[in-house]
Amino acid sequence: MLRKLLIVLLIVVVLAIGAILYFITRGPDLSVYERFREPAIINMPTQKMVVVEAIGSPENTSGEAIKLLFNLYFKLEGVPKGHNMPAPRARWPKSFDTAKEQWIGRFALPVPDVVTVLPQVGTKAGLTVKLDNWDYGEVAQILHIGPYNKERPTIERLHAFIKKRGYEVAGEHEEEYLRGPSMFGKGDPEKYYTLIRCVVRPSLKEAAHD
Repeated sequence: MLRKLLIVLLIVVVLAIGAILYFITRGPDLSVYERFREPAIINMPTQKMVVVEAIGSPENTSGEAIKLLFNLYFKLEGVPKGHNMPAPRARWPKSFDTAKEQWIGRFALPVPDVVTVLPQVGTKAGLTVKLDNWDYGEVAQILHIGPYNKERPTIERLHAFIKKRGYEVAGEHEEEYLRGPSMFGKGDPEKYYTLIRCVVRPSLKEAAHD
């Protein structure tokens, strides 16, 4: 009887682990983002974020930064995990015309307001961690499908849309990594999904002209 019970418990545990792995590797439902194949302006609320900041070329810093970010996140209590976990984001305050070695990358994950203290974790040189509030409001965003090194045409398309709508960029370049190499398993770069966004405001030039 005990042996049968143990077998049943083992089966339940295996099925539970399998279900968790399925949801983690499957990632979020990307169909809800398909509408952003065309650029759009939407409203987003201010969000509290756990942030890892790194200085240097993304090719050299993003891997360690995102690893530390997930390490911090999974040590927090009361945050969504599994298939409900949010996708990581990054902000780049430097112009893309700046040398990559001088880029500042702020890699982040949204957390509930109840999170007020970060756990103690070891950090590598060049990486800093903090809790921060990211302000949004009106944002323009577009969905980029494909490798990160082919984002430039998508970014240019977004900026042309912003200008055409009578807006101007009022915040840092931001990316939300819906599907990529650092989450939900490694995959084909041609199938990466990235939301590219920036905070916008009505163009001051347009307002002066009116």
